[in-house]
Amino acid sequence: MRRALIIVDVQKDFCEGGSIPVKGGADRARAIADLVRRSAGDGYAHIVATRDHHIDPGGHFSDHPDFQNSFPVHCVVGSEGGDFHPEFAPTAASGAVDEVFYKGAHSASKSGFEGSAADGTSLADWLRARGVGDLDVVGIATDHCVKATALDGAKAGFAVRVLLDYTAGVAADTTANAINELRQAGVALTGEPVVRG
Repeated sequence: MRRALIIVDVQKDFCEGGSIPVKGGADRARAIADLVRRSAGDGYAHIVATRDHHIDPGGHFSDHPDFQNSFPVHCVVGSEGGDFHPEFAPTAASGAVDEVFYKGAHSASKSGFEGSAADGTSLADWLRARGVGDLDVVGIATDHCVKATALDGAKAGFAVRVLLDYTAGVAADTTANAINELRQAGVALTGEPVVRG
């Protein structure tokens, strides 16, 4: 089966200086850009990215967030915070990323498999149409959208691997729990995530 790389939410609001900064986010953005450049042409059959793309996600935005289901305002459509991080943006714009999947316009929508391309195609359908069966998942944050995307990929029948060296987690305890949950779901894991501590 063909292998694809899914890059999850490497956006300004999730990196240092953003509205929900994850420690190491900017460094992971740089590392992921390097991974994509090294893989160009022979590493992956396809490379795609996801983006939080909120219009009115209801209770997902809160003035008193619990940082599990509710968060401060972030990645609003048309805002600078919703843009790819500058360490990754040039790589995404270079043509190395085959498609971008937008998620969460009117919901929390943590998983890339809940998103769609600009033409409305779902991530699962897009991958299957191209004969992809194996997935590597990287991005931000290990304990939220990376986890959700990897779990949904496994549920959809893909063979999923998370490259933890290319992820950043919000907190040590939730990242450890996410890693255990991924293992139990049969997701393969390599490396170690950057974690706030």
